[in-house]
Amino acid sequence: MTTLRLYNTLTRTKEDFGPIDPNNVRMYVCGPTVYDYAHIGNARPAIVFDVLFRLLRHIYGAEHVTYVRNITDIDDKINARALERRGGRNVPVLDVVRELTEQTYGVYRDDVTALGCLPPSAMPRATENIAPMIAMTQALIAGGHAYEAAGHVLFDVSSKPDYGKLSRRSVDDMIAGARVDVAPYKKNPMDFVLWKPSDANTPGWDSPWGRGRPGWHLECSAMIQSTFAGTDTIDIHGGGIDLVFPHHENEIAQSESAHHAHPLAKVWMHNGFLNVEGEKMSKSLGNFVTINELLKDWPGDVLRFNMLRSHYRQPMDWTVAGMRESWNTLERWYVEAGAGVGSGTISQSFLAALSDDLNTPQAIAELHKAGPDDLASGLMLLGFQPQPERLASKANVDADAITALIEARLAARKAKDFKESDRIRDELLAQGIILKDGPTGTTWEVKK
Repeated sequence: MTTLRLYNTLTRTKEDFGPIDPNNVRMYVCGPTVYDYAHIGNARPAIVFDVLFRLLRHIYGAEHVTYVRNITDIDDKINARALERRGGRNVPVLDVVRELTEQTYGVYRDDVTALGCLPPSAMPRATENIAPMIAMTQALIAGGHAYEAAGHVLFDVSSKPDYGKLSRRSVDDMIAGARVDVAPYKKNPMDFVLWKPSDANTPGWDSPWGRGRPGWHLECSAMIQSTFAGTDTIDIHGGGIDLVFPHHENEIAQSESAHHAHPLAKVWMHNGFLNVEGEKMSKSLGNFVTINELLKDWPGDVLRFNMLRSHYRQPMDWTVAGMRESWNTLERWYVEAGAGVGSGTISQSFLAALSDDLNTPQAIAELHKAGPDDLASGLMLLGFQPQPERLASKANVDADAITALIEARLAARKAKDFKESDRIRDELLAQGIILKDGPTGTTWEVKK
């Protein structure tokens, strides 16, 4: 049997993976903060840890693996967006928060499903776990790890001598990285918020310290505790490299302090950053792209494959050229794999590559050498359904020709030549192109 080896950020080494309980392998991954559409960088952990979920299910059995991905549905960005959304409406801001987060999460869920991701075993929401957050805060105060000050409850970093063991940063670097809020009520500049007060325009819950809301770091610690009830230590905790500090460092501090120094997780895994066309993604650079936008022009399978061509721990450059190459490869493979049922067996070279810290580039290299059955089985383990019709998209149609026909249709409508307008619409529909007329103009999509 191939040994699964995973890189542990905590130890900075690649280790043989052995679950605490092979009949109950437990993995938690930090999920989306649902105030806006997720960008393509957010797709990386969704895809990476979905592949790991699938691999763990293959090794230990689907019924023995629990994958939890949370939903952060309360934080300051959400609150600000909700206040904008409420406007002059006389409704409780928490109702608007739920309205906003339900809609945004619905888009995220549909987007990652289109990327081939399985639903996690559980998707706890922060707003549904306030009681466990309050209980953990009380336990930290009782244990001498937290204190109340000016309506806030703060974690006392000095009470955790090994604070910083995950990120291995100096105190000065940690202060800079955490963008520390220098407040007079803090004992130490590094102390971080567990609970903070809420004003009348901010969502809040009653607590022993007054009406307030949880700090972001506390949310995940409490959701892990409540979702994986009965254990202090899970097998794998994952997320993006940007979460190592302060988020995951603070999760460790809270959870270990509340659980008598028991580790929060055996293995900490982090995916690398994603750039777009060689530059850091930024709205000011005009290269900020959402998953939802990309799915309008590219099949989800192509986006998934393009992501897996880079090793998850390495920085990745997301390019249109790369997506075209990914699409061409998948188109050829889907034809070779036939109906995509496979033999049910996985080639040992492919499985060895994938088991070597999710080395998907090497696994893909092995698929280039595979026969049809092994190719289909390998693709399915990576989360693909090798069916050529899944690759229909705007990526393989003549967009310029469609645009010209849409403009001709618009001109016909202005001239009240509705017969010609309908003829163009029907011509495009016969090509599998659906037109959608809206207040901002006409858009199109490929018929699925």
